Amino acid sequence: MLRRAEVRPIFGTHPGLILAVLDLVGLAIASYLAIVEVGGGVPVCGPLEGCATVAQSEYSRIGGVPVAVYGEGLSLLLFSLAIAWWRTNFYALLLAHYGLSLAGVVFEIYFLYLQFAVIRAVCVWCTSYGLSLVLRFVIALAVWLRQPRPMEASG
Repeated sequence: MLRRAEVRPIFGTHPGLILAVLDLVGLAIASYLAIVEVGGGVPVCGPLEGCATVAQSEYSRIGGVPVAVYGEGLSLLLFSLAIAWWRTNFYALLLAHYGLSLAGVVFEIYFLYLQFAVIRAVCVWCTSYGLSLVLRFVIALAVWLRQPRPMEASG
């Protein structure tokens, strides 16, 4: 049985909406990277050159698919969970957002390690996406920690 929980607003706003906005930021960054990489290009980094190095490395794809495409999928899924939680207050949706963003952060730590220690270049777009993911995780964690737990369904 799905249980609803009381939701405590953050800055007068349902935290699901805050997460949804951050998920859209992540989706925008991942979409830019995916479009560029699927098209055979490299992301523009301005005066920095790390983006091209990272995008052309063997670590920029998993199973032949650019890592950014997986980031798009994750951000879209997280966005859907955030909107669904905002609309329904089903506690499980918050937990799913938290768990998936935690998995994303674990991958991001690994990808940052690869950039610094193995590739020896940093992509500012990839790092920006990673920071948005960490922020989403921290907010979901903070919301989870301060939210009252759902009451057992009465019936």
